[in-house]
Amino acid sequence: MMINHISAIQPTIQPKTTTELSNDKTKGTSFAELLKQSLETVNNAQIQSDQMTQDFIVGKPVELHDMMIAGEKASILLQTTIEVRNKVVEAYQEVMRMQV
Repeated sequence: MMINHISAIQPTIQPKTTTELSNDKTKGTSFAELLKQSLETVNNAQIQSDQMTQDFIVGKPVELHDMMIAGEKASILLQTTIEVRNKVVEAYQEVMRMQV
C-alpha cells in the first residue's frame, strides 16, 4: 500500500493586530444598525403577508400557497425576533444579578 505525502491544506492564519481589529470594527455595521435592519426585515415580511391576505380577500389573483408561505415566513420571523429579545433580556438580568 502506497501512502502519498500530505501537503498543507491551508496556510497558517496569523492573528490580527489591535489596529487591524479596530479598523475592522469601523468598517462593519454597528449593533444598533444590525438590529434596525433585522426589525425592518420582520416588519416588511408582516406587511407583505398582510397585503397578500387583503388581496386574496378582495378577490385579486393571488395564489393560495404564496399567501400561506408569506404568512408562515412572517410568523417565523416574528417568533424568532421575540425569542432573541427574550434571550437578551435574560442575559441582561443575569448580568445585573452578578456580584461586583
